[in-house]
Amino acid sequence: MAKITQDHNGCIGCGACAAVCPDFWEMNEKDGKAVPIKCQFEEGKDTYEFEVEEKDMSCNKEAAEVCPVQVIKIE
Repeated sequence: MAKITQDHNGCIGCGACAAVCPDFWEMNEKDGKAVPIKCQFEEGKDTYEFEVEEKDMSCNKEAAEVCPVQVIKIE
């Protein structure tokens, strides 16, 4: 398992992560920023985190790599 974190405040809402990894990332209508599908959106929350299995790492790694502001981190 790997932990994935997103600095939600730093997200600029470009949608790149949602485009390359739609099973795990979506654009939130309330603030126009990306949010992990596995986490419930909470107004004002600074960071989201969730865990994925090895088989789901490729998609999330690509999401982290295409993020222009590098707010998605994989541990």
